[in-house]
Amino acid sequence: MTILRSALFNLLFFGWTAVCCFALLPSLFLSHRTMMAWIFVWLRVVHWLEKTVLGIDYRVVGRENLPAGACIVAAKHQSAWETLKLHLLLGDPAIVLKAELLKVPVWGRYLVRTGMIPVDRGAGSRAVKVMIESARPRVAEGRPIAIFPQGTRTAPGTWRPYRIGVGALYEGLGVPVVPMALNSGVFWGRRAFRKRPGTITVEFLPPIPAGLKRDEMMRRLEDELEAASERLSVAAGGPPTVRPTNAAAPA
Repeated sequence: MTILRSALFNLLFFGWTAVCCFALLPSLFLSHRTMMAWIFVWLRVVHWLEKTVLGIDYRVVGRENLPAGACIVAAKHQSAWETLKLHLLLGDPAIVLKAELLKVPVWGRYLVRTGMIPVDRGAGSRAVKVMIESARPRVAEGRPIAIFPQGTRTAPGTWRPYRIGVGALYEGLGVPVVPMALNSGVFWGRRAFRKRPGTITVEFLPPIPAGLKRDEMMRRLEDELEAASERLSVAAGGPPTVRPTNAAAPA
């Protein structure tokens, strides 16, 4: 049954997304607020499909830990699910993403127009500088900056080192970091066709204040985010994370 549900969801999701991509093209010439209103319609229908077809819903814990102004939200990344929920969770975030996505026909235009923050992963240190410069106007607008600190999807039970990007943003922007733990990978696997019904938990942890040394912030972020995500994943039936004993500290 889950295979049939997953197949039906994929059919409806990609069909609905294709319709929206072309039907909403005129919104590219309207105000940011108007365009975002239509994007929220797309996202809410996707959420309805998840609940109705897949039997997947979600709950949020610790929303009071999100500050009123700009901040960096360092989100655990276990599946494609959270990429579809960042706006529903954060309002109007500027998301750090790989620059190649901006070249996707039609879809890439929406990413540019909504003020996302592209990173050219092949540009070395220059990519970090461009990322910070692109993020500063978004912080001035009071928008949260969302970033996946491990840089890619990491399945529950798997350890992957944290990358330099979140530390560079923290140093360059001077705003707090809010760790965002979750257990989406237990229900919606990384590159998995079959989705398991259940309730995904997203937990915002207390913010790490601005002004700490980068290394100290990175240690706190990894320790707190990994511990909370492992706790949520194990509670949902996922495996515990085995970290290598010789794992290096974050760069």
